[in-house]
Amino acid sequence: MIRTKSYIVSKQLKANNLVAHVSSSILLKLDIELTERCNNNCIHCGINLAADDLAAKKKELSTQQIQDILKQAVALGCLTVRFTGGEPLLREDFQQIYIFARRLGLKVIVFTNATLITPNLAELFMKVPPLEKIEISVYGMKKSSYEGVSRVKGSFAAAWRGINLLLEKKIPFVVKNALLPSNKNEVNDFTQWAKKISGMHGYLPAYSMFFHLRYLRDEMKNIEIKNLRISAQDGLKILTRDKIGYIKEMKKFCAKFMRPVGDKLFSCGAGMNSGCVDAHGYFQPCLTLRHPNYVYNLKQGSLKDGLKSFYHKIKEGKVKNPVYLKRCAKCFLMGFCSQCPAESWLEHGTLDTPVDYLCDIAHVQARFLGLLSQKEMGWEVLDWPSRINNFINS
Repeated sequence: MIRTKSYIVSKQLKANNLVAHVSSSILLKLDIELTERCNNNCIHCGINLAADDLAAKKKELSTQQIQDILKQAVALGCLTVRFTGGEPLLREDFQQIYIFARRLGLKVIVFTNATLITPNLAELFMKVPPLEKIEISVYGMKKSSYEGVSRVKGSFAAAWRGINLLLEKKIPFVVKNALLPSNKNEVNDFTQWAKKISGMHGYLPAYSMFFHLRYLRDEMKNIEIKNLRISAQDGLKILTRDKIGYIKEMKKFCAKFMRPVGDKLFSCGAGMNSGCVDAHGYFQPCLTLRHPNYVYNLKQGSLKDGLKSFYHKIKEGKVKNPVYLKRCAKCFLMGFCSQCPAESWLEHGTLDTPVDYLCDIAHVQARFLGLLSQKEMGWEVLDWPSRINNFINS
């Protein structure tokens, strides 16, 4: 096709308008936790309640309330919504909510275990594409390994039935896994299978292994989750199974994110042009941060007011914990470390207490990449800019 000058100008104007839209948007993406309930009972999960928990179901947002939140999000410039849970497909009104979101022009990401994908739902995804890849958690390549994680009879067959429906309809999706005792010997099998999925071309499947604790700080459940976590060294073996690819990605990552963060409480961008709505209608900066100072009741306000409230709290938040100030604030490995207020809240019930497990994970990676000697700690290093530069250019 011959592209005239007017066509090129039109394309440039559209591109400029998109840039202007993004720069002026208050909210670019939104997570909505449709339910805390799940039809699986995964041993490692940080959120799931029983599928038949009627008390939890009664507390969930209504269809109309969710639709109103979606309309507010679009009015604020939102482009993408992610439906998560629990298991979002447990909602009887899921299809209604999904169609409403797509009619608003939103791209939709669905986090699911695929066990509740029906022929009708697969047909809907084919006719009204989500415009983003569906993300499926797969817990095993065999019935014994899968149901060793899900702890629900029949869940293995249901999951693979749902996956095959998506494959038949050529609906793009990606898969991820959780590394647990019952499936730990299936990494290679899972990786090889995942490579055959069209949506996975170009990268390896993600593995959860450094598990979050319970979002609502269930101490008994947290003990179980901590016992499932693998060591930092064993985690490194998984991260580096494609050693060349891992190093290549880490060079890009280090160039962008590796530096000390100082005494800022939030360094992750939480609450900046994004947020999460939990199953009960509370708006928060991210899925895992449910500290009472950082939740906003949407039943008594709006997304816009919630964002304004978070923005100032997050921007002005400062660390007070002296151990954090001595270590984390000075550590250039904070890019590797997922230490943040949410992780501190889950682990300790505070916002600025260092999580030693996360610190170990960061240091193991840094030593593997040659950024630290075996005995050095990240907060002791003063010449970190030159070390990162040498690594990037090696």
